[in-house]
Amino acid sequence: MIQRTRQITTVGMLCTMAYALVALVRIPLVLFLEYEPKDVVIAIGGLVYGPFTSFLAAAIVALLEMVTISEDGILGCVMNVLSSCSFACTAAYIYGRRRTPGGAVLGLLCGWVLMAAVMLLWNYLIAPLYMGQPREAVAALLLPAFLPFNLVKGGLNAALVLLLYKPVVTALRRARLAEPTQAGAGGRARGGIALLALAALATFLLLALALRGVIG
Repeated sequence: MIQRTRQITTVGMLCTMAYALVALVRIPLVLFLEYEPKDVVIAIGGLVYGPFTSFLAAAIVALLEMVTISEDGILGCVMNVLSSCSFACTAAYIYGRRRTPGGAVLGLLCGWVLMAAVMLLWNYLIAPLYMGQPREAVAALLLPAFLPFNLVKGGLNAALVLLLYKPVVTALRRARLAEPTQAGAGGRARGGIALLALAALATFLLLALALRGVIG
């Protein structure tokens, strides 16, 4: 009972943090598409507590966003849930099956690729409804706008999760809000993951600047 209460408390905290990131950090990348790092928090929650936690957090944050700051209504809410869950739930599921640094990297890579593919499909199906544009006009934006946006978004999220997961989960364990670790990765493995994450972060930051037209 105590552990479940702690988990509910932690999920509430994660939702609050993710919503704050949506409200405060919105970076335009291409056309009307903006990057916000809420999926970093949602994915970390899933890696710690499992994919259902990611789904729950994604749904709660999307609903809060819909009734407060979003102008896209229920369709925008659905799109937010699909985007967050395809990335975070996939990463959490794979990591749950293979709880190693390599499993975390594999899960995040699969979540990144799946999110980009899922959003291509659902932007084609749903975006014309809330954008008020013909489907042909939206289809023309899939490859030059939606695909690079989601690839950069997913890459930034994956890199940030790899960098932040260890300190966040350590803090949660010290606060007794997460289960103690059973088998820690070696320092060399952690260092390699950190270098990989930094390289990926630098790469996708440059791509984001290119999408904004800052560099060409």
